[in-house]
Amino acid sequence: MNKPAAFATRVARSTQRGVTLIEVLIVVAIMSLISAGVTVAVLPKFRGAQVDTATGNAREIRNSANRWRASHGGSDCPTVSQLVQDKEIDSASKTDDPWGVPFKIQCTEDDTTVSSPGPDKKEGTKDDIVVPSPKGG
Repeated sequence: MNKPAAFATRVARSTQRGVTLIEVLIVVAIMSLISAGVTVAVLPKFRGAQVDTATGNAREIRNSANRWRASHGGSDCPTVSQLVQDKEIDSASKTDDPWGVPFKIQCTEDDTTVSSPGPDKKEGTKDDIVVPSPKGG
């Protein structure tokens, strides 16, 4: 066999050989390290952003409920759906917390409280979001 034909045969074989198992394992290891880094760096920020979003939405709902109470005599307590129906809240606004649970409005004679059970979706736990925040805490 002449030299140019042998060289062409070697080149054709090397382009067809594909990837080895070691190369695949190295790529998987690198991807695992990158995903672990993203998990450690991004997830706490994401959870903090969810809490901040829920707190901001609860403040807006509380303001809307206070406006509604002022225009309706102040003794009744509206629901979130009633605020949307009476156009105190835009129908495109988010009326659920970031975890998919509807906000709860509670009224006393002189105050309105909006709450969410928080990330664990259980009321009365440490991670509950309450606006305004309870006194002393």
